[in-house]
Amino acid sequence: MNVQVRFLLSALLTTIMMFPVMPVEAASKKELDATVNEALDKLYKERPAAKELGEQAEGILVFPSVKKGGLGAIGGGYGEGALLIDGNIRDYYRTVSASYGFQLGFQARTEIIMFMTSSALVNFQNSWGWEVGVDGGVAIAEFGAGGSIKSETLMHPVIGFILDSKGLMYNLTLEGSKITKIEK
Repeated sequence: MNVQVRFLLSALLTTIMMFPVMPVEAASKKELDATVNEALDKLYKERPAAKELGEQAEGILVFPSVKKGGLGAIGGGYGEGALLIDGNIRDYYRTVSASYGFQLGFQARTEIIMFMTSSALVNFQNSWGWEVGVDGGVAIAEFGAGGSIKSETLMHPVIGFILDSKGLMYNLTLEGSKITKIEK
């Protein structure tokens, strides 16, 4: 086995071992519902401008806890969440990501995606494995003076929020995330 293959295998094994905090069994529907609503409430409390935007959104996809980690050249992430339409949970989803390039660390964060137009929401709902950056771009919300959302962000049909970025890894992008519908 050459050195590169050995390095990649050891990096992959180490990355897999970094995820013991990820649940072996997914959260129950009741637990997920509670954490989805808590995450959205927290966003609205921390960023009142996001609440105004949420009231205009056609649908809101909430991943209360997405865990990401990486070592060396390989990294990955996983989380489960729900799609809310008119304030009610409609469907459940999973986000999975893989990344390549130098990285080191672990992070847990909340990801919230707002579909501002009906066509963006329908495109998402009709896809099988919606991939951020391929099937639809997500503008990460940027806040200006006074906590208002910058006007450039408001022009996008899909707007993302990243909260509670905790850990040793810093990454404010959703690129490379694949989102698929799951049954609960």
